[in-house]
Amino acid sequence: MSLVEYSACIREGDVVIVFLGHDSMMAVRVQKGAQTQTRYGAIRHSSDLIGRRFGSKVTCSKGGWVYVLHPTPELWTLNLPHRTQILYTTDIATITLMLDLKPGAVVCESGTGSGSLSHAILRTIAPTGHLHTVEFHAERAQKAREEFERHHVAHLVTVRNQDVCRHGFGVVGVANAVFLDIPSPWEAIHHAKSAIRRQGGRLCSFSPCIEQVQRTCEILVSAGFTELSTLEVLLRTHDVRSVTLPLPDFGSEDGHTHTGTHTPPPPSSATATIKTATPPREMAAHTGYLTFATKPRE
Repeated sequence: MSLVEYSACIREGDVVIVFLGHDSMMAVRVQKGAQTQTRYGAIRHSSDLIGRRFGSKVTCSKGGWVYVLHPTPELWTLNLPHRTQILYTTDIATITLMLDLKPGAVVCESGTGSGSLSHAILRTIAPTGHLHTVEFHAERAQKAREEFERHHVAHLVTVRNQDVCRHGFGVVGVANAVFLDIPSPWEAIHHAKSAIRRQGGRLCSFSPCIEQVQRTCEILVSAGFTELSTLEVLLRTHDVRSVTLPLPDFGSEDGHTHTGTHTPPPPSSATATIKTATPPREMAAHTGYLTFATKPRE
């Protein structure tokens, strides 16, 4: 990750994003003596990566070139190994904003999943904050620990393999915010409430189905949470392109139209080039509903 622990230059053991184009990139762990094959040829880690600055342009063995970039949370989200469905940048940006996350904050999260949101939270709360993340599945929890180690952020996060609905987050009264992405978030509301340390702490629950949202909101209200709001974030990109159009023919310069047997003038060949933006015919729409709430006064 592009956090305080990453140096300006690539070291053995670092994770880099090999950027071949906006629609083609890969995450690579740097190791002495190793090679990574691309469509432009091989990248030799010892000579082409180690010691180079992040952001460098690297020439491959066939003469083509790539960029080697920091694994920022945004790039990591696009390249991480999927162990579960993940959150993408559109929802992540809204979550970090609405939970009022900032450096030094303490956050509780469940479930960890593939770690997409976890990495964005860690960048936001670094260098003095801490993330307590809970994952029910043992293998996914271990994979997440290993990735946090490789990305030099293990000191900022505690990973627990347990059922948050039965056993909570493993901490009480420490969190500024709680995030839930589990099948039955209403079963973890009381643990979330106890994990938040003070009045005004924030909670967010992500659910793909509106029935989950309704049940969660009922429990939030019964637990005394306030300022409930549910929203859906949709990303609609536009394609900006140049279009050349013919200019209209307004007749002859003397202002008279041609009538009778006179031959009309040839059509105007003048054109104008303009910029236009068109929305997509199809778009990725619903991902899930984000429900936010505030811890009540005790």
